[in-house]
Amino acid sequence: MLVRDRMTPNPVTVSPDTTHRQAAEMMREHNIHHLPVVDKRGQLVGIVVEEDLLHAQPSPATTLSIYEIHGLLSKLQLKDIMQRPVHTINSDCPLEEAARIMLSLDIGCLPVVDHDKLVGIITDTDIFRALVELMGGGQEGIRFTIQLPDKPGTLAQAAQAVANAGGNIIAATAWRSETSSAYITIKERGANFAQLQQALKALDVELVDIREKPDFVQKDYS
Repeated sequence: MLVRDRMTPNPVTVSPDTTHRQAAEMMREHNIHHLPVVDKRGQLVGIVVEEDLLHAQPSPATTLSIYEIHGLLSKLQLKDIMQRPVHTINSDCPLEEAARIMLSLDIGCLPVVDHDKLVGIITDTDIFRALVELMGGGQEGIRFTIQLPDKPGTLAQAAQAVANAGGNIIAATAWRSETSSAYITIKERGANFAQLQQALKALDVELVDIREKPDFVQKDYS
């Protein structure tokens, strides 16, 4: 999966002369949190995120009136608060590399630039959505995790166990723990739970977890 498969193409942009108040209204209107800043030639020159707008506002302890605050923010231009230089990525970049860059830089988005032209934007929300799909989140079926021994053929055996139980793999993700042990989590649809559990236990692997329905509770606190 590449960045171009998950990015928002032709993102909403602003100019350096756009005011703080205009940018805030655009974010609310389009339900977005990041605004690439482009010049008259369409070249990317900066980026403004929601936090930049918040930090530029007067403190709640200010003695300014609401009218004075509105007047101030109506004059404040993005060229005075935008972030630059801008970290970017190209559309052919693997999605996991984009996620690694965002994590290492502690940023929530990357403008996508091909041949010096802004073609899209990839955000942490886009990557979360991709993760949910890659893990089979929200889909019915049996989810199980096995620890992979250091020998070939184990994954093929697990896939065969799913097929023998009447299932079809819809998602598979491999990962390593802090102790470097290798694991794979598989989501399947259609298998008989008892048959699949028995088949997996018969393999020369550690069955770490198997569940047909989530056993966690989502609860909202006010």
